[in-house]
Amino acid sequence: MFCTNCGTQLPDGSKFCGSCGAALGGAAPAASAAAPAQRKPADEIDYVISGDDIQLVEIELDPGESVLAEAGAMSWMEADIKMDTIFGDGSGQDAGKGLMGKLASAGKRVLTGESLFMTVFTNAGSGKTHVTFAAPYPGKIIPVDLKDYDQTLICQKDAFLCAAKGVSIGIYLQKKIGAGFFGGEGFIMQKLDGDGMVFLHAGGVIVKRELAAGEMLRMDTGCLVAMTSTIDYDVAFASDLKSGIFGGEGLFLATLKGPGQVWMQSLPFSRMADRIISAGRGHTEDNKGFNNPINEVTGGLGGALGGLFGR
Repeated sequence: MFCTNCGTQLPDGSKFCGSCGAALGGAAPAASAAAPAQRKPADEIDYVISGDDIQLVEIELDPGESVLAEAGAMSWMEADIKMDTIFGDGSGQDAGKGLMGKLASAGKRVLTGESLFMTVFTNAGSGKTHVTFAAPYPGKIIPVDLKDYDQTLICQKDAFLCAAKGVSIGIYLQKKIGAGFFGGEGFIMQKLDGDGMVFLHAGGVIVKRELAAGEMLRMDTGCLVAMTSTIDYDVAFASDLKSGIFGGEGLFLATLKGPGQVWMQSLPFSRMADRIISAGRGHTEDNKGFNNPINEVTGGLGGALGGLFGR
């Protein structure tokens, strides 16, 4: 049987969808259930990633091919590229749902940080043409072919940059209470489905790690970029209370248990933003050239308390 909301294949007799949480209300077996909307195969696109610490990706499109991107990601494009704003992600999963169904699907994407509308760039010419997208902050662009990962990838809410048209951009609900409250990503993450190329962006150096069955990795809750759907993601208390309060790493660490693949970042954007804000408070135009000892003491106390929550 299939979920009538998101199309995920489920065991016969399921009452709830394990992917989107929708109640199935005693749906009939797969033989009599309504078939889900058929997703079109994603366009096959070529690409070149340029740059080192601040990267961009140049997508090459054959005639009729399209690429989907988040709002504001495009840097430049050639003359034959046609830019179109669409409601949804263009994957075809919303076909036949009606206005309210499409609104509900788009509303889910808003929860992950995306807009109700997305932009599609299509080659309307007769030859190859190019469009370029840039990461919004220093870091790396990660190319991922979803066909290599069972056509599903779970990633942090703001990691998506662009993808071949046909890839579905949805939500992944974190079912574990501890991971939802203390895992750094909250209860809602992005879920990318399809058989095409997707491009993610993250801060600092990116490391991909493959975990064997039962192998566990512990990390700072902000360093997770993406993981395959087979990874068991949770949070655990960091050793002891003293280390959690005064060690600067926070009270909780993310735990990831294999089998599967994990992508990690060395510089989460939240960490970089905290450093910039902290430096701005201590070096304003008003006190340029003069160190205020009171500000130094209060700033140090604030940094110590910030370590309690692993800023």
